[in-house]
Amino acid sequence: MHRARQHAERRTRERRHRLAHEAARLMAEGGIRDYHQAKLKAADRLGIHDDASLPRNREIDEALREYQRLFLGDTQGEALRLRREAALQALEFFDRFRPRLVGRVLDGTADAHTPVALHLHADDPDEVARFLADAGIPGEASWRHVRLDRVREHDAPVWVFSADGLAFDLTVLPLDTLRQAPLSGIDERPMPRASASQLRELLAEGEVAAFEAAGG
Repeated sequence: MHRARQHAERRTRERRHRLAHEAARLMAEGGIRDYHQAKLKAADRLGIHDDASLPRNREIDEALREYQRLFLGDTQGEALRLRREAALQALEFFDRFRPRLVGRVLDGTADAHTPVALHLHADDPDEVARFLADAGIPGEASWRHVRLDRVREHDAPVWVFSADGLAFDLTVLPLDTLRQAPLSGIDERPMPRASASQLRELLAEGEVAAFEAAGG
């Protein structure tokens, strides 16, 4: 009985590992941005349908980083740098809304499919809509369900648009979320985020690292 349980647990771990890496591959190659969608598609492709074998988002995130390191290399690095530079311009452009960079452009896993994700802060979300209209930016409106903390949830307005060939994803949050970011869907902790000044430091660090790697 004990040996049978150990065997079952080992098989479940192996399936989780396979699913996490297949989901990561689908995200890296197919442009899937949603972890849940990626894991379900991976399960369908591998013919694994028991819930116990589904990996956590954190496991997929780790597998994605490994995949990018092994297979994408300089290509992923260039896509990331391009999006971080565009993010800095966007943070400056939306300065009146106390913007913050979040997501894969910030954490370093962005690739050629990744939009620049920003949190804008305004108690009247229509301010953002008017700002976009005045700037002549044709944004597509939708909603996103976010967890503000362990207790509170919120349906946040979202605006998506393209500029200079890159996609931008704006989530409009209440001003009081500046004190604490919403919870991440990866680890359920407050989302890492960066202001314009923090992103400038990150870009400068990247330039130094590239210069040193080149033997400068």
